[in-house]
Amino acid sequence: MRIISSIRSPLIALVLLVISAAAYAQIGISISFAPPELPVYEQPLCPGDGYLWTPGYWAYAEDDYYWVPGTWVMAPEPGLLWTPAYWGWGGSGFVFYDGYWGQQVGFYGGISYGYGYFGEGFQGGRWEGEHFYYNRAASNVNVTSIHNVYNTTVINNTSVRVSYNGGSGGISARPTAREESVAHERHVPPVAAQTQHVQEARAKPELRASMNHGSPAVAATPKPGAFSDRAVVPAKQGGAPYNRAAVQPPANRPAAPPSNNSTRPAQPAPSNRPEANRPEPTRPATAQPTSRPEANRPPAAQPNNRPEPNRTEPAPRSQTPPPAERSQPQHAPAPAETRPAPQQQRPPAVKPEEKKQQKEQPKQEEKRPQ
Repeated sequence: MRIISSIRSPLIALVLLVISAAAYAQIGISISFAPPELPVYEQPLCPGDGYLWTPGYWAYAEDDYYWVPGTWVMAPEPGLLWTPAYWGWGGSGFVFYDGYWGQQVGFYGGISYGYGYFGEGFQGGRWEGEHFYYNRAASNVNVTSIHNVYNTTVINNTSVRVSYNGGSGGISARPTAREESVAHERHVPPVAAQTQHVQEARAKPELRASMNHGSPAVAATPKPGAFSDRAVVPAKQGGAPYNRAAVQPPANRPAAPPSNNSTRPAQPAPSNRPEANRPEPTRPATAQPTSRPEANRPPAAQPNNRPEPNRTEPAPRSQTPPPAERSQPQHAPAPAETRPAPQQQRPPAVKPEEKKQQKEQPKQEEKRPQ
């Protein structure tokens, strides 16, 4: 039994350590499109001694980013500093890294949140013993009520407002050796007031990027959850017009819808010319006027006005004129006919007895008396 108890105790401690680390480490969510740019806003007045500034950031829920306003938060214990949350490109999507409390400020993606958080470390104040001293150059404090202050010049650059690290268009910063060591130190998760602050921001439609287009009406509050306080400040300048398709990585962008004509087979353009390879349908031929005589029809007989010589008329001949008397076309001659030309009829041959009788007959007529 003692062996089982000795094994169970380290396992419970390990589980608690994992759960505690998960509360302020990487959140198991990957988004295919980047968060909007950071809005520009004024920092509310610090409400009292011991409050530390936690900058606003874009969180994600229900297929939309929403703005978590920056706010002043009482540190969970003296000596702890806040490391802001940030988004980073994880290779296939944007991954969220929650903020945490620790003895030193760790890596927060190189994001310039302003008011002491300019991409690396924190210049808005420092701990001296049990008291936090505010840098008036980066923190908005009332010196009449808060006397532990100092003034060190810082450059509050708000021209770079990219809200994520890595990926297309993101900040290219990488953790330094000091920040690498801070990652292995003791961390404290966000306090209950911070968690409640995030939940209330998530429930407000006006804080969603699809509604405010990157310029929330409540950009910062004096305390966590004080969304209706008179000291809340709106964004005085929003980011570029929020367009999910414009910031989505090309690898995760869906394909364009086919146009109405891309899925149909190509249709040939209409043409007035007949197709070379398409046989023409059989149609009855239409008679066309022509100047050439038809091959199968003999030409009409032409009158002959020339006097014929005195010769014995042969037997009646065919009315077809001889080839020399046919009308000739003025252009190329017609093709020769394939069937033989009709033979002319010759007079019947006269027998010798008949020839003799014909010669003797005129002689007998001459001997007749006149």
